[in-house]
Amino acid sequence: MVRFDLDGLEVFFPYPRIYLEQHQYMRSLKQSLDAGGHCLLEMPTGTGKTVCLLSLITSYQYANPSAGKLVYCTRTVPEMNSVMEELGTVLAYRSEELQKQEMENMENSRPSDDIEDTAMGPPRGDNGDDGSSPQKKKARRVYSAKKKKNDDGKPPMGPIIDGRGAGGSGILALCLSSRRNMCVHERVMAESDREAVDSACRDMTSSWVIEASQKNPGSVETCSYYDNFQAAGESTTMPSGVYDLEELQKWGKQKGWCPYYLTRQAINHANILVYNYQYMLDPKVAKMVSKELESETIVVFDEAHNIDSVCIEALSVTINDRGLEQATRSLGRLSSEVSRQKASDSQRLQQEYQNLVNGLIDQGLLDAPANDAALGSNVLNPDVLSEAVPGNIRRAEHFIGFMKKVVEHLKARLRSVAGPNGGVRSETPLAFLHRMTNGTSLEAKPLRFAYSRLSSLLRTLQVSNLDDFNALTDVADFASLLATYSEGIAKFAVVMEPNGSNIPGATDPVIQLACLDSSLAIAPLFKRFGSVVITSGTLSPIDLYPKLLQFEPCVSESLSMSTFRPCIRPLVITRGSDQLNVSTRYEDRGDMGVIRNYGAMLVELCSSIPDGVVAFFTSYSYMESLISEWDALGILRELTKSKLVFIETKDVVETTLALDNYRRACDCGRGAVFLSVARGKVSEGINFDRHYGRAVIMFGIPFQYTLSHRLRARLEYLQTHYQIREQDFLNFDALRQASQCVGRVIRSKTDYGLMIFADSRYNRYDKRSKLPKWILQFMNDAYLNLSTDMAIAHVKQFLRLMGQPIDQEALQSVLLTLEEVQKLNPAPAQPNESAGDGGAMIVESAPSSN
Repeated sequence: MVRFDLDGLEVFFPYPRIYLEQHQYMRSLKQSLDAGGHCLLEMPTGTGKTVCLLSLITSYQYANPSAGKLVYCTRTVPEMNSVMEELGTVLAYRSEELQKQEMENMENSRPSDDIEDTAMGPPRGDNGDDGSSPQKKKARRVYSAKKKKNDDGKPPMGPIIDGRGAGGSGILALCLSSRRNMCVHERVMAESDREAVDSACRDMTSSWVIEASQKNPGSVETCSYYDNFQAAGESTTMPSGVYDLEELQKWGKQKGWCPYYLTRQAINHANILVYNYQYMLDPKVAKMVSKELESETIVVFDEAHNIDSVCIEALSVTINDRGLEQATRSLGRLSSEVSRQKASDSQRLQQEYQNLVNGLIDQGLLDAPANDAALGSNVLNPDVLSEAVPGNIRRAEHFIGFMKKVVEHLKARLRSVAGPNGGVRSETPLAFLHRMTNGTSLEAKPLRFAYSRLSSLLRTLQVSNLDDFNALTDVADFASLLATYSEGIAKFAVVMEPNGSNIPGATDPVIQLACLDSSLAIAPLFKRFGSVVITSGTLSPIDLYPKLLQFEPCVSESLSMSTFRPCIRPLVITRGSDQLNVSTRYEDRGDMGVIRNYGAMLVELCSSIPDGVVAFFTSYSYMESLISEWDALGILRELTKSKLVFIETKDVVETTLALDNYRRACDCGRGAVFLSVARGKVSEGINFDRHYGRAVIMFGIPFQYTLSHRLRARLEYLQTHYQIREQDFLNFDALRQASQCVGRVIRSKTDYGLMIFADSRYNRYDKRSKLPKWILQFMNDAYLNLSTDMAIAHVKQFLRLMGQPIDQEALQSVLLTLEEVQKLNPAPAQPNESAGDGGAMIVESAPSSN
């Protein structure tokens, strides 16, 4: 274990030795925190980025009590659990070190007569053989007996009540996810999908359900866990500890409290929070979860290479013909319910009307009770009007009529697009809004309140199953965003297409309100929080992110990998065995020579490479066409002689089963090849470490579909407002996706793998120079412009080299000892009293005795 000083900060690092790039990464991160600014950091995959983040930031929090929470944002639930496990290791080590230090301080502060008694020898009955303190030896026995990990090798999780709590300072670390991942109620957990789980939970926890149950016990079903949580009131505090999803469920069952609502209440008291990107970037969710975080909060976005795409998706809305029909039915249901309410309980609707007169914020419409089915608008907080709801939509029946006109107008626009004189159209929000107001006689101002007004109506009518109204909420969201962001620079585009379906032959006209500016969603975070950390293993070219996200990082760095052997072998194959150029460019991809060469290349590579091989294609359609041609040419039959073949599909369940069987084939020694797609699920969240991925083959450069009208609108916006050239952005986006794909193959220093770029365009400097620094350091001229035969020779030579036993001395050479770490952090200048007034002399510090 390493406990070292980093530029004046004592860092608790829970492993015996540290890589050079880890030390550089933590130093850059500390510089950013000290400066109170944002940073961009790229660190090679498989080199311990997560433990560096957690060790440095938790140590910084411990040394600076004024520092705020750590909010660690991940993409998936498995990543979240991995972060919590690593955090448990870091805090367990810090707690152990602080206890040791406290005991040593107590021994050093003992009275002098105790020291004299010890010097005379151990008292009778002790087992001391020398003059050392028997009490000190007893304390050491306590430390050695203290388990840092559980029997299963995992760090202690859940509540930690020993000593001073988690981390030795009472840390409370929580992760937050959806009801589906946190619920403990048996009936709700039996539901099949997320929407059904949410609906079943709301049916038992909404405020009107609780109120009805209190008036007439037993009349409606409620959740006992939520009831107990509410009954406990302020006593529902959580002890210090590290709680992953499993531990939260255990704690909830033990106390009889709902883990989901308990965690949401405990957010304000937690020191460390781990949750999904959407909880921070999506305005609908962020308003409910992240609104009370203090400005000193340290926000980390891990694996953030696609963060600009996440920001754009959070503020974009797509509406199709089927959704508009569903919206019409939803409005009919609401109209019937309003009529029923007016006949039976008109007081509730009248009360809502009076509240709306007071304004959205005054009557708390934007801050609904946590247990109520509430909608959060996509409109960002600074853009939400604090004035009263316009009079023409205050009455429920008037608002429903208003929304019917909006839906009918959207239907008319879709019919015009899909008609014989239609076609793809793109308009600015202002132009679309102008046509809407002229065609429907609606005013623009009430459209801004459509989403919030719908939220109020659904809550007034006590609707708990919001998923039945998804299509209507999309329409209201579309209207609110359109009216709010129609003025000034057009940061959105309205794209209407006659066929937005991916199914060949199917017609599905769509209207898309596409956000063009990725900085729109993340700008409030840069303004609100002092330190936002954006990090990944594949951020190159790193200089484009500040332009895309419109911020100025105080630290921006891309790190190389320290290695004891060339564990990565990137190869650029430009030609097949027949010397014909291979490429997936549009004019070449259908050429039978290219198709045959790609197939022969895959067969030869799979014949030479043991265990698992992963091949990535540029799109599903291209992969399907290649597989079809390979089957006709007999290439697939040749491929199955050396390896089993598994294919990623758009169905998540099928892909999960394929991955499981792929791993089994690798484990049993049969070997397998997994055919996957760049930008798919497998390329983002699945690691093919060790024998599961001895090689990754990237067939082509995964450019976006450049004829997409939505992409064209964004490219034009970037060119006009940020001076980012179209080709620069397309190259940047494609190469970061390629880097993400090939990066799946290496996950540690002792791992090794081949990265094969099969496209002649990778041989161009302007393409390959955009790969991460840690890949380029292994790419020399001998590995460029290869034919398939030449690449096979390199593959065999590399595998022979990597097949040798690991040189443990060489491995230790890339691991820094504590003494070497201390040398990287030179001692500050020491004042010299004899140097005169104000004089100083730098004195070389003596090496540490330990």
